[in-house]
Amino acid sequence: MASFLTHLLERYPALTYAPYRRYWFASFASVGATQLITLGQGWLIFELTGSALQLGLLGAAASVPNILMTLFGGVIADRFDKRQILRLTSAVITCLLVVLTVLDYSGLVQVWQVITIAALFSLITGLDWPARAAIYPLLVERHAFMSAVALNSFIWQATRMAIPALGGVLMYIADTWLIFALASCGFFVMFLVISGLHVKIPEATHHSPLQQLLQGVAFIFQNNIFKWLLGLTFLSMFLSQSYVQILPVFVGNMGMAEQAYGYLLSAGGIGSIIGTLIAGAWSSDKPIGHYMFGGTALSVVALLGFVWAASAGQFPAALLAVFLAAVCSSVYMIVSMTVLQARVPDELRGRVMGIYTIGYSLIPLGGLFLGSLAETIGAGRAVLYASSAYLLIALVVWAGKASLRSLTFGHAAANR
Repeated sequence: MASFLTHLLERYPALTYAPYRRYWFASFASVGATQLITLGQGWLIFELTGSALQLGLLGAAASVPNILMTLFGGVIADRFDKRQILRLTSAVITCLLVVLTVLDYSGLVQVWQVITIAALFSLITGLDWPARAAIYPLLVERHAFMSAVALNSFIWQATRMAIPALGGVLMYIADTWLIFALASCGFFVMFLVISGLHVKIPEATHHSPLQQLLQGVAFIFQNNIFKWLLGLTFLSMFLSQSYVQILPVFVGNMGMAEQAYGYLLSAGGIGSIIGTLIAGAWSSDKPIGHYMFGGTALSVVALLGFVWAASAGQFPAALLAVFLAAVCSSVYMIVSMTVLQARVPDELRGRVMGIYTIGYSLIPLGGLFLGSLAETIGAGRAVLYASSAYLLIALVVWAGKASLRSLTFGHAAANR
């Protein structure tokens, strides 16, 4: 046991810093709470309405405010005390979840209340997430920074794998109010831990926030590798990966209960972890353009397999298809992000990669698009048409851009 701990601390030196350890464990509580919120709100809206369109509206409420706030959330994090920002956001989110818990438990909850709270949560996380990304490097020395980044990524992957399955069982036992109650506890833990941290705050910058933002946008549009990879990533999130927003519709059509919804989300989480391990095992000099686009193409093929399995009522096959889609899409996401990280100038890293993270908010926004289509043509056809459109665009870009096909992790290929 002692040798294992020694090896673990050598591999992840960030854990040797007590402030970071406290922050990391608190992040497990709050990130796990975030996964519970997504799970619970989606199922509650489906219980109240049975509507794919309403699930899409929930997705829009969970994404648009975050996108708008995140554009300047990083600037705010640089100009104010990050610890105080996180205390404020954790406290406000805790209060919102307590209100939602009471409404749900009492049976007074209405659709507009759930969507309003989802929108407020999205707005607040537009401040919370950039502050989180900016504070944890202050808790470790520079030599431990990379291990801190890896450990933070592990939190999201691990909770995405475990929390939905557990949450599905809890919803089956006690309904969605328990999910929101536990989520409020998670953010309250974050509030308590952040309140006890002592962080040295760097001197704030006095450059124009708008000018800094525009510099990052200009860099992306002037560099074809960034322009095309970011564009394909955004389209993947919006047209393909957004199917998770209307998963409750597929679960309902198969005649399954809450546990099935949680199992499907967990299958995607396990697939994401495996895809990350596969991509991380490749050597740094390997041409990865073909693998990257192969991953995104196969993810769509697996997603089409999910549509078929769900329409046929074959839950085990649907579970496998979700797993395979997540493996393949994760390969594309991890490789493309690594390529961009290797090429972005240090002085633009925060702004450019901050814009990259907006793609994750396009998943729930794409749910609005799919939900609208599903109301007219059915959930299966909506996912079929949207994901096929993305696959066609990806293949055209891949065929027409030699600089993308010849990509490696190293220095940039010709920018053509």
